[in-house]
Amino acid sequence: MFDPLPWLILLPLTWATLAFVQGPGRGGRLAVAGLALQIALAATLAQQMVSGGARVLAVGGWGAPLGIELAVDGLSMVMLLLTQGVALPLAFYARAYFAEHAGSRRYFWPLTGYLLAAMNALFLSADVFNIYVTLELLSLAAVGLVALPGGAGPISAAMRYLLATLLGSAAYLLGVALLYGVYGRVSLPALASLIVVDAPLAVSLAAALMLLGLMLKTALFPFHFWLPPAHGGAPAPVSALLSALVIKASFYLILRLWFDVFAPITSVTAAQLVGALGAGAVLWGSLLALRQTQLKMLVAYSTVAQVGYLFLVLPLATGTSAEVTTSAWQGGVLQVVAHGLAKAAMFAAAGAMITATGRNEIAGIAGVATRLPLTLFSFALAGVTIMGLPPSGGFAAKWLLLGAALASGQWWWIVVMVAGGLLSAAYVFKVLRQAFLPAEAARRFKVLPRMLEWAPFLLALASLLLGLAAGELLYLLDAA
Repeated sequence: MFDPLPWLILLPLTWATLAFVQGPGRGGRLAVAGLALQIALAATLAQQMVSGGARVLAVGGWGAPLGIELAVDGLSMVMLLLTQGVALPLAFYARAYFAEHAGSRRYFWPLTGYLLAAMNALFLSADVFNIYVTLELLSLAAVGLVALPGGAGPISAAMRYLLATLLGSAAYLLGVALLYGVYGRVSLPALASLIVVDAPLAVSLAAALMLLGLMLKTALFPFHFWLPPAHGGAPAPVSALLSALVIKASFYLILRLWFDVFAPITSVTAAQLVGALGAGAVLWGSLLALRQTQLKMLVAYSTVAQVGYLFLVLPLATGTSAEVTTSAWQGGVLQVVAHGLAKAAMFAAAGAMITATGRNEIAGIAGVATRLPLTLFSFALAGVTIMGLPPSGGFAAKWLLLGAALASGQWWWIVVMVAGGLLSAAYVFKVLRQAFLPAEAARRFKVLPRMLEWAPFLLALASLLLGLAAGELLYLLDAA
């Protein structure tokens, strides 16, 4: 039987290297072809998992603890599908975008391929040290993408991002060293079986370091200082990749470690503390988004806010009944997918509006409603998901989280989610209102390539339809 597991890593590495050798002209075509094959590989792997369950592959025939193992289960399969599913429309979008912004495209395709290879490897890695290696590769590719335009602003944002990601990686690696010192193992299944309730203090310290490092990489409040300049100042396709996918990789690891490896030593108090940081992110990020005058910075601060919802899973699924835990877990995973699709659409639509108007200020998009109706509609559709309105994927996710909060008696998270939804509506409608104002008589709009409008629409539509197809996604999550 054909095994897609290694090819999900090797294929993006191959086309990224070819794109670097052959130049930007062919890089886009190689990326589109490679990503189409990656989606086919991911779909094949999902079908194999539904029929046969979780998969483990010993690379070179050598399994743990001596060799490297690749493993995939329901959670990692969902993340793999999200990664390829978001990256392919963004590849079409990027080809059109860099036709208008040619100065930044030389290294975009190689760095994007290496970034996707690192993400796929991260989701398939089955030990904490290999995860560290993939985190570093992912972070370096992401920093390179932020620095693509050159100039003081992007370079400054990239250096701040580099500092944050190196601090996070150092904390994570120190935790890995402590675990290896105690148990002599780095395999995720082995550690999950060895760590018990009365584990040594060094294990608790390792858990704290690894989780704090990953929270810094995920830009959880108050560790979010690097995200707005990095996401807001990067080219639109890069912003979409970073917000939709890159920060989800570190959050995926937090879920994996919290509910699997460190489950015996996690506490309700710690979960509530992390949930409080998530609530702070929802409220503070939304308020800052509402105050922004630049379109991409508004969307960037919206990402800070939406990250907060993800961390509400921890208090809702720690120390609660099995039914509440399942509802919170499913809601959290749905929120990851819905936010990934919607935020990619929102950044892509914002990039199209900025390209057409030549201005990044929100005040500069007056008249967009009549000149770029599909782009504005895409932004609005993505906003429906961000607000959590039916029938979107955001609504399905928040409904499950609200149900878990209600069933467990944690009413304060309900207040946070409702307030966050109202604030999301305020900053989305701030953009829509400005777009419907009449443009100045002398104003000229640039004619956009079709893919600059259709790619964000397809992503936004997918985020909306996710609410109707949530059952299939949750079935895949549980089947494996």
